[in-house]
Amino acid sequence: MASAALNPVPDTPPKRSFRQQMHIAREDAIVSAVNRLLAEKGFDAMTVDEVAAEVGIAKASLYKHFPSKEDLAAAAMVRVMERARAFLDGLDRPAGEVQPIDQLRAVARWTMEVQLAGEMPSLPSENSSLRAALTTNKAYIDGLMDVSDRIGAWITAAQANGSLNPALPPIAVLYTLYARACDPVLGFLKSTGLYSTEQIIDMVLSTCFDGLRAR
Repeated sequence: MASAALNPVPDTPPKRSFRQQMHIAREDAIVSAVNRLLAEKGFDAMTVDEVAAEVGIAKASLYKHFPSKEDLAAAAMVRVMERARAFLDGLDRPAGEVQPIDQLRAVARWTMEVQLAGEMPSLPSENSSLRAALTTNKAYIDGLMDVSDRIGAWITAAQANGSLNPALPPIAVLYTLYARACDPVLGFLKSTGLYSTEQIIDMVLSTCFDGLRAR
């Protein structure tokens, strides 16, 4: 009895009902559709009718899950942020096992792969109602701060060991890396049909990290 008291059996999470499972599956389908449309058209051009049509539900049913267009888009942005955090988790290594510059290159490569796959929502414009909604979305802001802090630490470490220009403000480097997620050069190069996805990413990585000057 004493042993059982000292080692309690962990609580088993309650099993979701079929209705709850269907609700979650529908929300996942909605967010996936929004993500694709945001990547293809952007927030301003995307309509709620298009989202409902792509998922195959009535607009009234969609509003039961997400009450506004801003809520729809915010959910997609939060999902991308969750994917980014999971990717960064896979890059975390004890100091000395991997160079920070290689971690930064991997981050830039991942963002470009996601964009070229049509899975990266385009960033909202300065005056967009979505930007206003995101500033009050705790899940998004918490994710953004976490991602920024972790990448920022790698930037500082790379500057300290001389693999990144220490004269550049770290925030400028951070925003340069973020910009790869919406870099139009990727689409331009893809539209030529002359290069593979890997070649496009390698070229843009080279211009980002090595610059355009001949060496």
